[in-house]
Amino acid sequence: MPLGYSEYMCPHCGGDLRRVAFTCKGSFCLSCAQKYTDDFVAQVSQMLRLGLRYRHIVLTIPEQLRKFFYKNRFKGKLLSVFMRCGYSCLEDVVSYVLKQKVKIGAIIVVQTHGRSGRYNPHLHIIMTSGGIDEETGSWRELGYFPYEIIHKKWQYYRFKMLRDFDRSVEMKALINDLYEKYPKGFVAFVTKGDVPEKCRGLARYLAKYVASPPIAVRRIIKYTGKYVTYWYKDHQTKRKEVVTVDVYTFIGRMVQHIMPKNFQRVRYYGLQATKTFTKWSDAIKEGLQKVGRVIKGVYEIIREKTYRERYHSTIKFFD
Repeated sequence: MPLGYSEYMCPHCGGDLRRVAFTCKGSFCLSCAQKYTDDFVAQVSQMLRLGLRYRHIVLTIPEQLRKFFYKNRFKGKLLSVFMRCGYSCLEDVVSYVLKQKVKIGAIIVVQTHGRSGRYNPHLHIIMTSGGIDEETGSWRELGYFPYEIIHKKWQYYRFKMLRDFDRSVEMKALINDLYEKYPKGFVAFVTKGDVPEKCRGLARYLAKYVASPPIAVRRIIKYTGKYVTYWYKDHQTKRKEVVTVDVYTFIGRMVQHIMPKNFQRVRYYGLQATKTFTKWSDAIKEGLQKVGRVIKGVYEIIREKTYRERYHSTIKFFD
């Protein structure tokens, strides 16, 4: 408890001593992360729109670009334009599929670590399955979605963003090489089927990417004082890989994922922005009714937990 704690005891008998640690507000502290997760779930639950369906998409970058992101990891502007780029790409994709320009909604979370703990920036996106035609004010539902077109679109938007951010000769040469190496575009993962139906499930589904540390404690097998052994499941082989590294390498793999100060890892775009949704809420409800979907409380709105509630739930867990 490096930041200290408060101590409480019964003023009558002097017994029932309780110590409550002060929060460190650190993203790697498993104790403080619980409050962060609860707050995040409450916030996102209120931002999800009743009656709408959402799709989960993961946008990645090739290994050759990770070094560039690592060198600029303390520049919040790079990650900000990275997130905006993901939204612009998906809005273009949905408009292309619907053959009409529409405004979609998206909740975007940026994550910088892969399963092994190495630096691997990518975007987790929950986007609306459809959008608003701003010219006619009508809702357009997204039915069949040819996911393959995301790969080329994402490559185009990604390279355009990099050219605007870094106009060096080296970056231009790297982009040309990547165009030749990845003729089918960049990798984009799309979750098959629906994401969790309930608001609580969907919010917690996103929260694990925000609040979880790069390497969870349960994946640490052994610590000798000099070396750390942990495991992860490889994306390509689908096998469990066991890695042993010296303690300083392990710490380096953790701290490299600390975000710039005041950086917002979760952002709301398009129809997920409060003012935008308020403007088009009636048109969205009318459009969803026309496609045969009844507007009702599909998602459960979760209020923020108080300290007392979190404390009691913790006590019950250990009882």
